[in-house]
Amino acid sequence: MYFGDKMKFKLLLVIFAVAVAGVYAQDIPPFTEDCRTDVYPPPSSETKVDTFVLNLDLAPEDRWTPLVKNKTGEMKAMIQDIIDLVGNFVKNETGVVDWINEIMAPIADTLPDPYQGEIKGIAKATGIPLGEVVLYNIFYEIFTFCTSIVAEDKSGKLYHARNLDFGLFLGWDTKTNQWELTERLRPLIINVDYQMKNQTIAKAVHFTGYTGVITGVKPGVITLTMNERFNINGGYLGLLQWILGDHTGHWVGFAIRDVLLDAQSYDAAKDYIVKSKLLAPAYFILGGSKSGQGAIITRDRESCAEVRSLNPKNGTWFLLETNYDPWTSPPFFDDRRTPGTKCMNKLGYDNAGLPGLFNVLSTKPNLNMLTTYTTLMQVDSGHMETYIRHCEQPCWPW
Repeated sequence: MYFGDKMKFKLLLVIFAVAVAGVYAQDIPPFTEDCRTDVYPPPSSETKVDTFVLNLDLAPEDRWTPLVKNKTGEMKAMIQDIIDLVGNFVKNETGVVDWINEIMAPIADTLPDPYQGEIKGIAKATGIPLGEVVLYNIFYEIFTFCTSIVAEDKSGKLYHARNLDFGLFLGWDTKTNQWELTERLRPLIINVDYQMKNQTIAKAVHFTGYTGVITGVKPGVITLTMNERFNINGGYLGLLQWILGDHTGHWVGFAIRDVLLDAQSYDAAKDYIVKSKLLAPAYFILGGSKSGQGAIITRDRESCAEVRSLNPKNGTWFLLETNYDPWTSPPFFDDRRTPGTKCMNKLGYDNAGLPGLFNVLSTKPNLNMLTTYTTLMQVDSGHMETYIRHCEQPCWPW
């Protein structure tokens, strides 16, 4: 799709938003619907995601090779879309490729272990230039839209679920009427079973080739998801500081993976997330294994803005986070919180569980055209199931 067409589409969206400025656009049928109660188990059209065992006993350079070799074509297509997008804006795709290789490739040498070795191994296994693999890993740190829910049932059992939305304004496919990058991402989704000495240490959902984590569970200990937080002091500043030599902050996806693999308790995980210096602001939705162990941790890059916790004794049996500060109202043009909260209240404390959470996340507009996958997790059993999602038209664009 040509750049001019993309700009026309953006302009149409702006005009539409202005036209409905006095109301909540997402509450207008058919872009919303009554709370779904009939979606779980998912229909055959929803693809359940396969699992790849990541052997942590292998050298970092070798861990991802079997997976990425089979997905090289899909990774190259995704990266080319990113390059095309940037090239359209600067009108010089060749220059963009040169810039990526000049600026991004050296970043690999500055990354902490084991990520440096893993990213270099992915580049070698796929034949994709190292700078492009680094860009591919950075991209997920700054462009994710999401809905995450942690909930507790009457017995004190904890459940965690999330929709991962990705690709807003990153290209529109006029043939399929879908976001281009969202389409590219779906074939790359994979569940990863982190194993050491043939024992599962943690489980996470990945886009093949991305070494960080934004959705995962450590059996018996925690569940954890990350949602992007929009902030003027954003991830682009953290990236710039890193390029200029300040490596004191943590990459968000790497930090989550470190927590999943290393944390021995809910309190330890929470303490790490609250206190760590990060490259980008974010919302961390954390669940534990005991009653009341659930929190939305709102993070600035260098400090914690708020911790909002479960308190079932006082009626707070679930927490729901999208991409806006919990103490503020979401914008009218992207209010997934209100319909999600309505559906959770309709579900009720008595019916809390993975089927109910899946139904809530399958209700428009929490299910939208950006939604790539839905993941369901239960900490006690270490259960994690992921489904590739599609929102049938008519469907809200985000």
